Order: sequence, then structure tokens, then C-alpha cells
Amino acid sequence: MTLRPSRTVVVTGASAGVGRAVARAFASRGDDVALLARGRTGLEAAAAEARATGVRALPLEVDVADAAAVEAAGDRVEAELGRIDVWVNVAFTSVFARFVDIDPEEFQRVTEVSYLGYVHGTRTALRRMLPRDRGTIVQVGSTLAYRGIPLQSAYCGAKHAIQGFHEALRTELLHERSNVRVTMVQLPAVNTPQFGWVLSRLPREPRPVPPIYQPEVAARAVVYAADHPGRREYWVGETTAATLLANAVAPGLLDRYLARTGFDSQQTDQPRDPDRPENLWRPADGPEGTDHGAHGSFDARSHRVSPQVWASQHHGLLAAGGVGLLAVALAWRERRR
Repeated sequence: MTLRPSRTVVVTGASAGVGRAVARAFASRGDDVALLARGRTGLEAAAAEARATGVRALPLEVDVADAAAVEAAGDRVEAELGRIDVWVNVAFTSVFARFVDIDPEEFQRVTEVSYLGYVHGTRTALRRMLPRDRGTIVQVGSTLAYRGIPLQSAYCGAKHAIQGFHEALRTELLHERSNVRVTMVQLPAVNTPQFGWVLSRLPREPRPVPPIYQPEVAARAVVYAADHPGRREYWVGETTAATLLANAVAPGLLDRYLARTGFDSQQTDQPRDPDRPENLWRPADGPEGTDHGAHGSFDARSHRVSPQVWASQHHGLLAAGGVGLLAVALAWRERRR
């Protein structure tokens, strides 16, 4: 049996949520992980989880909106863990509110973290990967990279921007025949702690729109994408596929549906807690704070598997099966004649 060589993997937003689950998934496979995030408590806990699997882990307190800080983190990773093989951009922040209720500085902050943070991370990775002509960058996206919804204008704008940035960069690398690969993973609603700390001006507590998936579903898809980066993107979750297809066919109809349902579906029945933490300007888990882990408060309603993940990863097999079924149907029709 040939053992797969370990890699050095960088994960931004690794202190909680999807980033935490992604870091754990890579470490469980024997990869050394560099963990980038603002919250020290979550970072140290994530590093402890990774080290428990026998790999090296390097927690780095970094605000991905700071390009110089991300570049310095890249230097430390290569100095302490070795050459970066995989870079995964996950870190984000958001504001739950109507657009007219979001201050300009807040909208700018979301854009700097959730979009430009991906740009800074990608640039740092490329500066090291391109001279070696090897490496993979995974952009963790969302259904909202294609389909905007109410109450999340800043986040939707950032995800749309990442999509365009990813496509432009991918075509440049293809033109140059580079062996550096970029791919994107579009996620559905995920049960992460963000709903307990996102800045919200909604009357009731925010929630993900069902169906909800556990962060491990997303993490497995990200690891697969890193192993198979030739595809331009992967879809996770049946609702992701359904929404993107509906948006391609009838976007105006979807506008009206979301205008009717999008406000209530993103709020629980509980009034918003005026003292809830907010992580827009500072980490929610501070130096002496609480480790929030990967999961949010919706475990009871969250799915642990997604058949759509398998379908997204096996388009060729599905296409072949479809051709086979078509051939059988045609043969059956000819026999009936």
C-alpha cells in the first residue's frame, strides 16, 4: 500500500464553522495545517484538535482584510511547516439587515473581509505556487455567489465578486498552461456559529434557511475539491443545485418568491438578543473567550450527508449512466416497433 505524502494546507477562517471543520478534515488525513483567523481561543482549540491526529499545526492570528498580514502569514507557514501545497479561503463576516440599514463602513468591512480576504489569500498563495508551478487554491463559495437574497446584500455582493474573480483567474492560469489549480465549492445553508455572532439588525434571531447541512458535509467536499481541482466548481446540497438551476431558468420568478419568503425564513421565532456578540470588528471568541467550534445551534435540524455532493463529484459517471439509459430506451422503442 502506497501512503499519500502529507501536504501543507492553509485554511483561513479556521477558528470556527466551516473553516474549523475543513482544517480538522485535512489534519485527519495526515496533512499539516496552518490555521488563520482572528480569534485566539478558537485558533488554539483548532490547533489542539489537529495536533491530536499527529500532524503539525500552526495557529496564526490574522485579519485577512490586511494584505500585508496575510503575506507575512504565508512567510511563517513556509518557514515553519514547509512549502504550501493547498490554500483554502473560507474566512468571512456579514451583516443581517436590509441594505438601507447597513452603514457604509459596515458594508465596506464585509467586502474587505469576505471578498478582498479571498483576493489577499489567493495572491499570497500564488506568489509561492507559481514559481514552483504547482499547488491548489480552493475558494469556498455559496449558492449566494449566483443568487442574491434579501437581508444579505453585503455578503451576496462579496460572494458574487469571488465568483467573478475566480473565473477570471482560472482563465488566466489556463491561458498560461500553469499547473497551479483553482477551484470553487458552492455551499448551501450550513449549521455554523455565525448565526449567533453575526451583526444583526433583524427583529428576531437569524438562522440559516432550511434545509441545513452540517459543516462536515462542506469539509468533505472541500477536501475532495483540493484532491480534484481540475473542475471549475463543485455544488454541495440539493438546494444549491435546485436554486442555481431555477435562477438560470426563471430568475424573475425567484426574485418574487424570495421577496415573499426570504425575510421570515431567515429568522427564528425568538426576539433578537440585544446583548448578542458581534464579530464584524473584533473576534467573537477574544483572548479569554469561548471556543465556538464548528457547529452552530441547529444540530437537530441539520443533515449529515448530501447526495448532491456525490453527484457533483461524478458528473462523468452520471452522464454515462444517462447515455446508457437513453440507449436502452431507444432500443426498447425499436423493439416495440
